[in-house]
Amino acid sequence: MNTAGLVRKEVLNSLRVIPLFSRVSEGDLEELGTHLIERRFPKNATVVEEGLTGDYMYVIRSGRAKVTKASEDGREKIMNFLEAGAFFGDMALLGDEPRSASVKTLEESVLLALSRRDFIELLRQSPDLALSVIEELANRLRETNEQARSLSFQGVEERTRNLFERIARPEEGGSGRLLTPVLTHQQIADMVGTSRETVTRSIKQLKASGWLSQEGKRYVIPTDR
Repeated sequence: MNTAGLVRKEVLNSLRVIPLFSRVSEGDLEELGTHLIERRFPKNATVVEEGLTGDYMYVIRSGRAKVTKASEDGREKIMNFLEAGAFFGDMALLGDEPRSASVKTLEESVLLALSRRDFIELLRQSPDLALSVIEELANRLRETNEQARSLSFQGVEERTRNLFERIARPEEGGSGRLLTPVLTHQQIADMVGTSRETVTRSIKQLKASGWLSQEGKRYVIPTDR
């Protein structure tokens, strides 16, 4: 397979893991791929900005990014971290509501962008894609309800552990350990919906149980836990 063929296959694989497109036929997926635009961003670039309307969704082909929201006092709150293969901004394809959060690159990144205009045209042509959109909207509603249930019934320690499991990635070099990005206690508190002091106590408990360790501002989940 030549270089162009490898790139095309990589792009289609990136699309297949996106829930919005997971049930789309191979032909429709390939047509979708022809409308993607490659965009390159330097480190610390704002790709989408909270409160502004947008008409593009993005897939991270390479690089890393963070999802942030502004608190009432203007402080930046990190809500999530995104790695290669992740996607964001997909709700912009379905309406012109303002962005609910900002996304900023953590390193030089290559993104694939799809415009709402091209997406709507594809919807008109593909019943499978239209059905996939309906199913994904239903999934989003279920996820929102589950998140609300989690905040209501799960303890802070459990929410903190779930957060670490979600954002930790394998350490380079094949050690088998899982490492989180660099995090402060306040950032963790923002992501699990509690105070910094409560998170500090929860992290101490997780360390005392042997489930968690720390190296600098990164947390380590050992594989033999």
